Amino acid sequence: MENKKTNNSDELQYEASMNQWFEDEKAGNEFIDVLGKLFYNKSIELIFFRTQLIDRSSSVILYKHSFVQTFIGKKLDVKDTLKIAKAIYKLNLPDSKLDIGRLNMEWTEQKESFNNDYNKFVTDKLKHIIGQKPKFEKPVDVVLFGFGRIGRLLLRELIIQGNGTQLRPRAIVTRNVTPEDVSKRASLIRHDSIHGPFRGNVIEDTANMCIHINGHVIKMIEGANPEDIDYEAHGIHNALLIDNTGVFRDKDALSRHLKAKGIEKVILTAPAKGDVPNIVYGVNHMDYDLDSYDIWSAASCTTNAIVPALSVFDHELGIEKGHIETIHAYTNDQNLLDNYHKKPRRGRAAALNMVITSTGAGSAAAKAIPGLQGKLTANAVRVPTANVSLAILSLSVNRQTSREQVIEMLRHAALRGKFVEQIRYSASNESVSSDFIGDPVASIFDSPSTQVSADGKNILVYLWYDNEFGYTMQVIRLAKHIAKVKRYTYY
Repeated sequence: MENKKTNNSDELQYEASMNQWFEDEKAGNEFIDVLGKLFYNKSIELIFFRTQLIDRSSSVILYKHSFVQTFIGKKLDVKDTLKIAKAIYKLNLPDSKLDIGRLNMEWTEQKESFNNDYNKFVTDKLKHIIGQKPKFEKPVDVVLFGFGRIGRLLLRELIIQGNGTQLRPRAIVTRNVTPEDVSKRASLIRHDSIHGPFRGNVIEDTANMCIHINGHVIKMIEGANPEDIDYEAHGIHNALLIDNTGVFRDKDALSRHLKAKGIEKVILTAPAKGDVPNIVYGVNHMDYDLDSYDIWSAASCTTNAIVPALSVFDHELGIEKGHIETIHAYTNDQNLLDNYHKKPRRGRAAALNMVITSTGAGSAAAKAIPGLQGKLTANAVRVPTANVSLAILSLSVNRQTSREQVIEMLRHAALRGKFVEQIRYSASNESVSSDFIGDPVASIFDSPSTQVSADGKNILVYLWYDNEFGYTMQVIRLAKHIAKVKRYTYY
């Protein structure tokens, strides 16, 4: 008799759990509908703690609501998210990008102060945006010069982000353009062995040397000599060109792009030489007048990964000296099998060896944070993984600290501080590199691995980063800034 009662109780608990899931999933699907209306009807993009929500399933959205418990200490209710989104839809807002995850977190903390009224809460939180005029009048044309790993990810994200209202990809420039090249490039957009299939429609038009992607018409242009290309002949004007080749690295070489008709600004997706501003978006992008420079560098993936955290530690603790060791996924410049390579060790098979190599991340970090000049050394080990890297910061600091304080510094920076777009906080003891494929932040702070010496003067911090996608997102943030097409935000 006792066992029967226990079984009935278990069954009721099981049914209750399933019914709760069904109710949450229905709310998730209704939220997806509101999400789409905001995006397409009002140019308002909702994100969830910096991750994309557009074109995501209800189950993915529910997972995001559960997963936040690992870093904010509580699960968020998708039904609250739905009601907040509906309240946002009622407002007169300009083009904007709003973190509904943060809004939900603040709702759970402050709802009593607003008498549990979603409309009052949202109106108060977004009062600085309501009724404002858009920050810009029209989108800016973008040309992708070079179409490798970063170039293709840039195109994918430029298509998805902002619905073509901010940056509008118009052309891809490669060394050769034939009907076969167009078909192959289109195939590489559709399929990616690391980041998965493209969420959209890709159709090649070999007769007109174009690729049609989600309504965007992308012209394929042959360009061995950048200064000779007439972009205006293709209807492209005052464009921002993003050079992904790494061939042109200094101001003189990159200036060749500015001689082409239709190009107004240039961004290099690699560290630049000479007096070209090397920017880590979020750290030093406001240090340069936009109208005074035509050529910019987005630095490197590793520099973008380490500089935000270094900035936090230098401000809070003062960095005396330090070493950066990067455990980096192998890249396309290494050999698949042993063969000649002009750089030491990189000639050995990338997928079979750990390869010690050099990195300019230490000196590049000092360009973004001048106070670190001469204080950092850096090295790298290329390892047999295709994507996601790990930066290890070993720092001597001026002010005594503790492990708990170090963790809270980066946790605050990631959740409420100035680096909410650059740093993500991870509290999981089980995370490995592949867990961070597709993460849009510059780096993910692995809090459980943090160490601090007994005297509180030496700290060891581990930062994961998707060296392809996370860096691509940083490039896009910089591109929007330079093109002056930033939307209003609530992060």
